[in-house]
Amino acid sequence: MAAGAATLKGLPSPKIKDVSVIATAPAGLRLVVVKVTTDQDGLYGYGCATFTQRAELVVQAVQQYLRPLVLGKPADRIADIWRAMYASSYWRNGPVLNNAISGVDEALWDIKGRQANMPVYQLLGGKCREGALAYSHASGKEPAETIDRARAIMAQGFKVVRLQVGIPGMAGYGAAAAGQKPTGAALTEGPVFEPVPYMQRTLALFERARKDLGSEIELLHDCHERLPPRMAVQFAKDMEQFRLFFLEDPLAPEDTSYFRQIRAQCATPLAMGELFNNPNEWTPLIKEQLIDYIRCHVSQVGGLTPARKLAAMAEECQVQTAWHGPGDTSPVGHCANITLDLVCQNFGVQEWTAGDARTQEVFSGYPEMRDGYLFANEKPGWGVEVNEKAAAKYPFGYGENDQRRNLNGGWGEVRRRDGSIIQQ
Repeated sequence: MAAGAATLKGLPSPKIKDVSVIATAPAGLRLVVVKVTTDQDGLYGYGCATFTQRAELVVQAVQQYLRPLVLGKPADRIADIWRAMYASSYWRNGPVLNNAISGVDEALWDIKGRQANMPVYQLLGGKCREGALAYSHASGKEPAETIDRARAIMAQGFKVVRLQVGIPGMAGYGAAAAGQKPTGAALTEGPVFEPVPYMQRTLALFERARKDLGSEIELLHDCHERLPPRMAVQFAKDMEQFRLFFLEDPLAPEDTSYFRQIRAQCATPLAMGELFNNPNEWTPLIKEQLIDYIRCHVSQVGGLTPARKLAAMAEECQVQTAWHGPGDTSPVGHCANITLDLVCQNFGVQEWTAGDARTQEVFSGYPEMRDGYLFANEKPGWGVEVNEKAAAKYPFGYGENDQRRNLNGGWGEVRRRDGSIIQQ
């Protein structure tokens, strides 16, 4: 009887003693990780708050606004703390605040897992699959170079590959320019992008890829919101013949009503959501089944707590998950992605970018990649530890010749030939 009473009582609720930020750029990409420390010896957790283009603002949001709000609160009341953080700014649903919230939220989940001596996926009901199907990126200045890189990725066991190719003389996304001068004069001195050459070049790449790589490999492509809506409708129709796994971000978040036209005119699978941070952006697309994959960045929507709700809503509408997983996701963020991949029935595919040696010097506990699948770290919480001394060796900053230096990590301008700025 006494033993039963002790079990029911459980461990004392840990209180939040401190919130700190680890800001580091081991691979040249600014990573922001929040560390929440409790009043119980050795009990702490990490969360991803990485928003590379406005990294220093996220640091300040955590330190100056969220830290004083959550100090002293019970660390095991995750949902309540999330709601308090979300409401505290009054103006909400922005990327800076959401990423700051994510850092604290994911750190609290890490703490709960460590306290229970379980991986976070166990706290969410356990696995519904053993590994998460992953894809990697193949790009090149010319189609032949892209295809060679795709073959190398396939040789590693990947069954899904994203293809991007350079546009002669232009600033395409995901691949360097092919080097030739663009046809026609441009009324700007900076990088130039035109949608028609991009579409023609990409269609030629996929025609060759299907011939050279075969029909079994699954292929993806990222438009990166660079097409005017009417052209996006036509492009999705033109790409249908290549049987894509999905076409990513054919429209900008401001133009999502055009998904109705795409859906009505072709069967190309569609993925969207990388830039979303507001439920009003994804709810109509999921509810009306206008997309096939939701592509949100987990820290951009506020962390694990809202992301699992988003996944549950998508499941009811037969929309699968394909969480954003680029190089500027911290290892903690990758672990959050894979946790969701393993516990959500409607998982589709996971974007994967392995960290280099410097990143692995700072972060231990990366998920394991085998034969095109990702496997979770089985340690308690996220299973990630951060070497803060190593992190301090890689402060925010860029080299003297890096064009991002003057923009403090922000993206530069890309314009059409007439000088107007494009979405990117």
